[in-house]
Amino acid sequence: MNLPLAAFRPGTSDMLASLCKAGGDPLRLQILRVLANDSFGVLELAKIFATGQSGISHHLKVLAQAGLVATRREGNAIFYRRSLACPEVLGGVLHAALLDEVERLDLAAAVQQRIAEVHAQRAAVSRDFFARMAGSFQAQQDLIAGLPQYRDSLLGLLDSISFAAGACALEIGPGDGRFLPDLAQRFAEVIAVDNSPQMLDIARQHCAARGLENVRLELADALQGSSLSADCVVLNMVLHHFAAPAEAVRSLAGRVKPGGSLLITELCSHNQTWARDACGDLWLGFEQDDLSRWARSAGLLPEDSVYLGLRNGFQIQVRHFRLPAVTTIDSSHRKPSQ
Repeated sequence: MNLPLAAFRPGTSDMLASLCKAGGDPLRLQILRVLANDSFGVLELAKIFATGQSGISHHLKVLAQAGLVATRREGNAIFYRRSLACPEVLGGVLHAALLDEVERLDLAAAVQQRIAEVHAQRAAVSRDFFARMAGSFQAQQDLIAGLPQYRDSLLGLLDSISFAAGACALEIGPGDGRFLPDLAQRFAEVIAVDNSPQMLDIARQHCAARGLENVRLELADALQGSSLSADCVVLNMVLHHFAAPAEAVRSLAGRVKPGGSLLITELCSHNQTWARDACGDLWLGFEQDDLSRWARSAGLLPEDSVYLGLRNGFQIQVRHFRLPAVTTIDSSHRKPSQ
């Protein structure tokens, strides 16, 4: 059979060859599997796979050349995540098929344990910050994106959603509790959850001063060991403090009652590295498409969103994601892609 010359041009075959090469090593396939639910730096991946940094760097370079991983700079650190497949371009079908097969791989118990250790290290950094800075945190946060800068837009979005009488709201990480009065006016019951005793005490004082009798505050990890659910789950400037934000979205989607909503107020991606020291941020904002992709993978539907420009180059995104009233998706098997 005679094939057109174009079929043998380097530009049309190199991508296929690089994909095949990238998928031809067991460790690289395991790296792709780990990156399905999170993004990691080179040193973190070296720890997860108990191998040298130079070896991990080599494998990441091969994966990047094949277009299977992409990078994101967080201050001076570079994090790797899986790239999305584009079936319309050459190699896209093979790319998608490879990732589908990688999803079926089981991670060794030791690898899973080391992933948990990396997450624990990230979470410890956040907890330590709030333990030390609880009294001055809100003033620091206001330098970037305090509640007054997005409150009206968030309430406008919230008021555009129809909730039944007697609906319940759940706020994750309420900070000093300044948004709780707005929720208390709109919902029959409001639950606020925080894993920082210091921050929760400040929120409790605020609620007592305002006489918010329909607000309950709980010291708990919002992502683990809780059966809490609500018609509206709210996160205001909290997601960037989670060790694994894609996993957090998946977990919090499981807190949303059928037909309910998840409201996320967050910074868009930025390069203001001082926010790490000033506000304990683990992540420098998020791409809008990432939040949408994580939400869809968790069974949520993106709804209306608002984007606000701020001083110092920051931009806020106020996002609404809805859980269908009738869904066949089992939340325990949702897998977000980082």
